[in-house]
Amino acid sequence: MAAAGDEAAAPLLETEEKAAAAYREGCPGCAVDRRKALNAGVPYREFFHIWIIILVSCLSISSLFPFLYFMIMTRFVCTHTSRNNDQYGFLLILLGAAYMLGRALTSTGWGVIADRIGRKPVIVFGIFSALLFNTLFGLSVNYWMAISTRFLIGSLNGLIGPIRAYAIEICRPEHQAIALSLVSTSWAIGLIIGPTIGGYLAQVPENYSDVIVFPYFLPSLCISFFCFVILISCIWLPETLHNHKADKMGDQTSESSISHLSDPEELNEHGTSATTDQNLFKNWPLMSSIILFCIMSFEDMAYTEIFSLWAESDRKYGGLSFSTEDVGQVLAISGASIFAYQIFIYPRILGVVGPIKASRIATSLSMVLILTYAPITYLSRPWSQIAVTIASILKNNFVVSTFRFILSFYACVNIGGYPRSTFLMFIFALK
Repeated sequence: MAAAGDEAAAPLLETEEKAAAAYREGCPGCAVDRRKALNAGVPYREFFHIWIIILVSCLSISSLFPFLYFMIMTRFVCTHTSRNNDQYGFLLILLGAAYMLGRALTSTGWGVIADRIGRKPVIVFGIFSALLFNTLFGLSVNYWMAISTRFLIGSLNGLIGPIRAYAIEICRPEHQAIALSLVSTSWAIGLIIGPTIGGYLAQVPENYSDVIVFPYFLPSLCISFFCFVILISCIWLPETLHNHKADKMGDQTSESSISHLSDPEELNEHGTSATTDQNLFKNWPLMSSIILFCIMSFEDMAYTEIFSLWAESDRKYGGLSFSTEDVGQVLAISGASIFAYQIFIYPRILGVVGPIKASRIATSLSMVLILTYAPITYLSRPWSQIAVTIASILKNNFVVSTFRFILSFYACVNIGGYPRSTFLMFIFALK
């Protein structure tokens, strides 16, 4: 009996020894893996860090649109009387697109850096650059200073992809869906807070207009303060990247764990594969989702850039004559609806039709909804504001349905030997 007990205990001890050998002392990634193996619960503290980092990234984008039109008209263009009305829109779109241009040019590079030196340095540097150049944007004395600072915020803030890779790496596989949901939820909260800050703090009271030299500095200062607080909190942010190369034992351990945890039916069900040598360009499910992501991102960014220009333009030019408070209120309500939609409504839709059908329906309805914006200009107040608020709520939630499906797909899809952070930064560079 004792011999039988020793034989039964031997494989158990052998497994523990192999698991201990898989961790390297002094490696931050191994420390995170060890903690995940010991603690099966949800890592709430790390999830909170992810949540606030995504939030501050969204604020730099969403706070700008409520006052961008008036900033161009009153701060910069008023000194150039030779410009006509047709050039205002070009200057506005160019300033709004400077952030995304910088992000598109450097996103893949930041992903490579995150896979070489770690996620945490890229995240910390991105928050610091947002703090610095967002403050300088509020202190812009001319148009070219404003567009340069916006470009630098986008090009130096490379945390969008690494923070999503970090969300996947910091938790156990059963909690990855929660992590990606936090990313979407935090972005929705940013769509509430950002337009509220930009809409209500940008308009300087007339009594203080002669005293305040930089009327659009207050929104930038508030966001920079948020960046500073979050930058301090990143001291306690753990690194997830391994600082050693995987050896044969590590490779065999990961392969055996894959074969042990997932049978072929489970792998097919989750859209993953145990092979790692597949060509990405021949992976049709992956490439089709990337194409869909590019199309939806193009449509979403065009809508975001044009909406504030259209809403704040005069009615004689086909606009709605909204103020910064009106635009901020519409965008804030839309962001609040995204939060409620993801928490209460979207899970029920998934249970009924599934993620693929939900994405198809949302994409189709989003294209049809765009056609309803033009007739809103013929409505009088307050019906025009009510109508555009409802349309904005529907539009943003349709887009969220598609993006959540794509991000969930990227979390489990096989990307071969490509590092996860570099791959995600390449995807968001396309956006």
